Amino acid sequence: MKRISCLRPRAVAILGGPLILITSTLWATAAESSAARAVCAFSNPSFAGQCKETTDVRPGSSPRKACEEILACLNNAACIKSYCEATTIRQGWALDSATAAEDAPKAAPGEAPPGHEHAAGETEALGAVDFPVSCSAAAQGKFQRAVALLHSFWYGEAEKAFTEVTQADPSCAMGDWGVAMSLFHPVWAAANPTAAPSPAEMERGRAAAERARAANVKTERERDYIAAVHAFYQEPGISDYAARALAFEKAMAQVQRRYPADREAAVFHALALLGTAWPTDKTYAKQKEAAGILNTVLPGAPLHPGVAHYLIHSFDYPDLAELALPAARAYAQIAASSPHAQHMPSHIFTRLALWDESIQSNLASAAMAKKHVEETQAGSASFDQLHALDYLAYAYLQEGRDSDAKRVVDEISTVERLDQQNFASAYALAAVPARYTLERHQWPEAAALALRPTAFPWPRFRSAEALTHFARGLGGARSGNLEAARSGLERLEAIHAGLLEARDGYWAGQVKIQQLEVGAWIARAEGQPGEARKLMRAAADLEDATEKHPVTPGSLLPARELLADLLLDLGEPGPALTEYEASMKVAPGRLNSLAGALHAAEGSGDCARAAALRAKLEGLSAKGGGARAMAAVHPGP
Repeated sequence: MKRISCLRPRAVAILGGPLILITSTLWATAAESSAARAVCAFSNPSFAGQCKETTDVRPGSSPRKACEEILACLNNAACIKSYCEATTIRQGWALDSATAAEDAPKAAPGEAPPGHEHAAGETEALGAVDFPVSCSAAAQGKFQRAVALLHSFWYGEAEKAFTEVTQADPSCAMGDWGVAMSLFHPVWAAANPTAAPSPAEMERGRAAAERARAANVKTERERDYIAAVHAFYQEPGISDYAARALAFEKAMAQVQRRYPADREAAVFHALALLGTAWPTDKTYAKQKEAAGILNTVLPGAPLHPGVAHYLIHSFDYPDLAELALPAARAYAQIAASSPHAQHMPSHIFTRLALWDESIQSNLASAAMAKKHVEETQAGSASFDQLHALDYLAYAYLQEGRDSDAKRVVDEISTVERLDQQNFASAYALAAVPARYTLERHQWPEAAALALRPTAFPWPRFRSAEALTHFARGLGGARSGNLEAARSGLERLEAIHAGLLEARDGYWAGQVKIQQLEVGAWIARAEGQPGEARKLMRAAADLEDATEKHPVTPGSLLPARELLADLLLDLGEPGPALTEYEASMKVAPGRLNSLAGALHAAEGSGDCARAAALRAKLEGLSAKGGGARAMAAVHPGP
């Protein structure tokens, strides 16, 4: 496989927490583990005809040993895996033959692993999922594909796929379990009520969970899975999403304890933990717990899409991001047909300032999402596409590739209709044009921004709307247009109050940071440097106390970077350099931070640091002819 990390496995102590073993080399051997396949033939006096199964052969093993593992399951009443048309016969099986599957699909270096058969015989790569259920043989294959879609957060397609399961086998209660799971978005909605299931989604999910619960469920294990998702939906009177998510997490923990050999129970429990993690917890306790669970699954399932995906989410934090680099580089290949899997690695690439890799990830994701929506909802834009474009614009701007970023802005500006009017699409629609003006310090442009498209339901997404008002307020303050600045500040104050009333504490806090920032620069424009310092430092401290949401590659402008800008503007290069350096520990490789730090280092006489910063900026300017990077290195007279 190309671009698989060659970092050595190592134990890493994280912020004084437990040691987490990151076995990066397991993905390096994933191609080999999927390349060898065996065809097994079994017979049983009580089974009509011969049963044939194809299975992976682990490195160092043989086709016979691989087939003997299936034979052991077939003759074990406690085995939960499904073989031979989901037979319930659990004794009397014999292995007739075990041969190498010479013609089985293989994952060659640089290619995706074997996938699922899709429409018109097209093979799609979604990863390898092994989730046996007591449904018909026809439904089992569809179920595995649906679970793979679910693990890559392709929720709309997963709901359709699980519905197909129930059509193939109306008695398959786990099909309805999957429908309910597809309408419950744990990571997206964590500390973010705006991304929680809509009332219509809640109703569909609750109905599916009730159908599954009322069905003649064939195994205790399946009843436990259904009870877990039912715990999220069961109380119509509970409107608090966080309470529902916590009920699901506790139920999945019990499922994992009850079935310790069940990989899916472990992976879904890890997902549930991520869905209840709080962004102000700087110990990352639940994220570490999730990562620990996933690392126990990884050796036996290196091509599982959820393992790689959820490890990325577990470590999507400044202090942890390097640990997820192997998962980031593997996930896009494991689930090569998923737009989200192409995008997700850029979360880690952004944290580590790997801008070229982020650009390639998001170009691939946006193109794939665009193609899919053209085939399914012609004339619409895809929210997956917009999400990728926000990360893409951010990466372009950090390399000074402003003309490429402008093309992203232009593409966003043509959007009139969406496949889903959700939080991710709202955020990207507001963030991309705001980033483009603010990163380039084009303050009059920022002050003139307007929300668009005008037909979009912005009142449903006030925290996204706030991005435009922040840009207008900051742009007005820094360009001398105090009327626009005060108008932006007033709108931010109103949105903040509304979010508090709606009990949306996380985004209320983010908007509060924006209020303080705009207020600081208004104070600076009004000749009140002391007040400006006070407000700007309060904003930076407040931002340090929380984490960015996965919907965004980062703040429109980091608060501590803005504090450094203010100090530099006030003629304090030494303190400014300190703040730029602190900002880059959280958001490394930002062009504006590098440029500001260079000027601060030169202004404070730190020539050694200035030389190092100049070299970094020259490297950026060489990548794409970035004019802003070049201007920072060679300022005009």
